[in-house]
Amino acid sequence: MKKVVTFGEIMGRLSPPGYGRIVQAQSLNLTFGGGEANVSAALAHLGIPAAHVTKFPDHEMGHAATAYFRKVGVDMQYVQYGGNRLGLYFTEFGAAMRPSKVVYDRSDSSFAHLDPKEFNWKEILKDAQWFHWTGISPAISESAAQACKEAIKTANDLGITVSADVNYRKNLWQYGKSVQEVMPDLIAGCDIIVCGKGDAEDILNIVSDGSTKSGWESVCKQIMAKFPKIKKIINTKRGQISASQNTLSATSFNGKQVLKSETVEISQIVDRIGGGDAFMAGYIYGNLILKDEAQSLSFAVAASALKHTIEGDINLANLDEIETVMKGDLTGRLKR
Repeated sequence: MKKVVTFGEIMGRLSPPGYGRIVQAQSLNLTFGGGEANVSAALAHLGIPAAHVTKFPDHEMGHAATAYFRKVGVDMQYVQYGGNRLGLYFTEFGAAMRPSKVVYDRSDSSFAHLDPKEFNWKEILKDAQWFHWTGISPAISESAAQACKEAIKTANDLGITVSADVNYRKNLWQYGKSVQEVMPDLIAGCDIIVCGKGDAEDILNIVSDGSTKSGWESVCKQIMAKFPKIKKIINTKRGQISASQNTLSATSFNGKQVLKSETVEISQIVDRIGGGDAFMAGYIYGNLILKDEAQSLSFAVAASALKHTIEGDINLANLDEIETVMKGDLTGRLKR
């Protein structure tokens, strides 16, 4: 099977043990994660060949991050090394009415200062069937945005499916260009995007025109009219009961109709970070293996729901567990 390739920053993640708060922590657990790399890792765990492209500092932190993703099966041969630091983020896990919190320390990372010429996209993508990126990468720096643009163009030239979670992170756009100046050209090269009404308004100035009962469907139609290469738009919907209990569902629009998944209740959240990445990995898996849109959505929602029960950024749920949730079994019955 041809590989899936992802591109984006990987950071070190530091968190107090259990449900401790950062202000009371005497020790911090170190793991690694990044929105796009988490997708590759989840796919590799499910047996799909996956490679991640990024840049790390050439010291112990960079090599530790490389080893961390290699351990879960991600091909890291295209990593470039240089620069001075690995971006970090600190997180504490919420419970009940207390929300989880994240503090970023990612300025001047090696990834932010990458040189687009370091990446030979024709070589990287020559054996690929899918390329995935997110709106985080072009927000970090102009050079990262340029590298992303070149990757998308090469993927288009090679006939590779391109997907993006276009998520808008306002605080990241600090290098002099706005999201509206950069993102439309990148979105134009996509076949599939994850996009909600909020992101459509912030990035593309597109809002519902009232032509459909569903405001999201109206937004999707306008996006597809503006970007004719896009074949499908997907989105997730989270119901927030508390920091410990959520519901999750998803929708897909193919230009003609909206398809909705079942809603899964997550009754005890362990770690919600990476839930969207687990969804995207599940959706890509569904497209490659199941080849049915309803099943792909169901698989993606089940995968994401299970990720909420797993510590760390990466979804380590296996195929049997995901299929069990797809069948509606949420009991967590002991397996032995």
